[in-house]
Amino acid sequence: MTDAAPEARTEEIVVEEVLPHAPEVIWRTLTTADLIERWLMKSTGFAAVKGTRFTFRAAPAGSWDGVVQCEVLQVVPNRLLSYSWRGGDDNNPGYGSRLNTIVTWTLDEVAGGTRLRLVHSGFVLPGNAVALRAMGEGWRKVLGRIADLCHG
Repeated sequence: MTDAAPEARTEEIVVEEVLPHAPEVIWRTLTTADLIERWLMKSTGFAAVKGTRFTFRAAPAGSWDGVVQCEVLQVVPNRLLSYSWRGGDDNNPGYGSRLNTIVTWTLDEVAGGTRLRLVHSGFVLPGNAVALRAMGEGWRKVLGRIADLCHG
């Protein structure tokens, strides 16, 4: 009898909240470099233009230098922003494991404001299990920070 490796499966993080603001206000918070730094982390080279390559800088972990490589995949002003999210290292079994994922923000005008929905997809399990758990908690906090910035 041989032990078979567990079959890989893909998971995603979905977080949404209705914010009492117009889509344009939230869009500005999602797409303005100095504001992104306040709700997420330092970015370099970001522009809400399809094909733009940019980076985020996170805390390094093991063999990973902390740089998240991104490329804007889709832009529909005030409605949708999607970008790739690649980073990590194959030698890191937990935080800092290799990621090749996609972050998609969707804004839908609803009664009382805008539904902001984040889908971070492409977590391959079991390898990305730690990242999935940590980032799931992190994205919930991020939505709170976005809400706070929209008020200010």
